[in-house]
Amino acid sequence: MYKGYLIDLDGTIYKGKDRIPEGEAFVHELQKRQIPYLFVTNNTTRTPEMVQSMLAEHFNIETAIETIYTATLATVDYMNDMNRGKTAYVIGETGLKTAIQEAGYTHDDESPAYVVVGLDTELTYEKLAVATLAIQKGAIFIGTNPDLNIPTERGMLPGAGSLIALIEAATRVKPVIIGKPEAVIMNKALDVLGTKRSETVMVGDNYLTDITAGIKNDFPTLLVTTGFTKPEEVADLPIQPDHVLASLADWDFDAHE
Repeated sequence: MYKGYLIDLDGTIYKGKDRIPEGEAFVHELQKRQIPYLFVTNNTTRTPEMVQSMLAEHFNIETAIETIYTATLATVDYMNDMNRGKTAYVIGETGLKTAIQEAGYTHDDESPAYVVVGLDTELTYEKLAVATLAIQKGAIFIGTNPDLNIPTERGMLPGAGSLIALIEAATRVKPVIIGKPEAVIMNKALDVLGTKRSETVMVGDNYLTDITAGIKNDFPTLLVTTGFTKPEEVADLPIQPDHVLASLADWDFDAHE
């Protein structure tokens, strides 16, 4: 029986700019039944407020700001816990840069305490060079999430993990990964949701991140094949998810409540 839901966004509730009506209806049913849920996303390009507005304006989902937990928020929490200084060089977009700045970190492209790398659709060679040199000088290398691709209406585009892998190759330094499937974001998300781990199901479309996050961190898992992981790949997955659906419309709430 599941008392709480951790839910991915990209590929699960929507796909790029395209709606997934079954995903929208899934959230509406959670709201109707007053079942606690938390959107847990590796996407760092938007602030929680931007995610909230996007869901309302484009995907027919009105949800409280408290139901949105991003890899950005988990990254800031990790940096605060490390307490290694308040300077950072950030490769990323508005959601990531704004949150780190608002947490009291100042920009430093010479000798920052941290180099944080997320998805950046305006990436340049110079940004990569600055990050590489800073890490070589001793900055802590943080990757917001390991997603090699992001599902969009155009297809599978390069994700933050692809940029992180490039810098790892250039520096020969392994990054600290914050987002799914790592424990940092999952443990903090569970703290926010407030349900028991064994009664909280991780819902997502990407076996490598969403489902592996559940498996590695002892959550039940629900894979929906509307995004990254394809139906024909399921049989060969190394550890099977607890549930696999072609559509979230097929989920039986009554059987699991």
